[in-house]
Formats: sequence, structure tokens, C-alpha cells
Amino acid sequence: MKTVLRWLFTTFMVASGVSHFRAPEAYAAIVPSVFPSPAGLVFITGVAEVLGGLGLIPTRTRRLAAWGVIELLIAVFPANVKMAVERLPLGRLRLPGWALFARLPLQALLVAWAFWYTRADP
Repeated sequence: MKTVLRWLFTTFMVASGVSHFRAPEAYAAIVPSVFPSPAGLVFITGVAEVLGGLGLIPTRTRRLAAWGVIELLIAVFPANVKMAVERLPLGRLRLPGWALFARLPLQALLVAWAFWYTRADP
């Protein structure tokens, strides 16, 4: 079961990272203004999501990749907060306000999911 969920998480991370390159303007729009170079940050986080997801595949890199994914999820949290508070769409995807706020605690679930892979399999 853990392996199947790891592949699901890997797919989610890689797809999310690739989406940064398909719609960079949409992601740049949710970067809080206190951060410099939204386009650059979108590029960096897109690469980090792809590499973090792929890093979950080999046993040798899995634990380090999981820690990296956790750090990334924490780092992008302010963008999710901005998106919820300002009720911003993600490109053409416009979620209702309640859904934007409901996404915030889901970030903790993603962190917990990644944390599961920081532990060696028995």
C-alpha cells in the first residue's frame, strides 16, 4: 500500500511541477508581493516539485527527497494563503472561497504524506 501511495504522490508532485511551466503566469499571480521575482520563484518551485517527486522513486534518494518536498510545501504555503484570502483563481480555475480555505489544512496532510517517506521501510 505504501508503494502505491508513493507512486500516487510522485505523480501528483511531478504533474504539479509541470503545471508551473504550462501556466507560469497563473502561479506568479499568487506569489505574495513580499517575495522577489515571482516568475523566478515559479520556475524554481516547478523544478523542485518535479525533482522532489522523481526523488521519491529510488530508495537511495527517497528520504532526502521527502524532506525536500516537506520544505517545499511549507515554502509555498504563503502563496496558498494569498490565493485564499484574495480569492484568486489559478489561471482559469476559479474555486469558491470555502474551497480555497479548505485547501489550506490539506497542505498539512501533504506534509504528513511526505513525512511518511522520511522513514525507512521495515
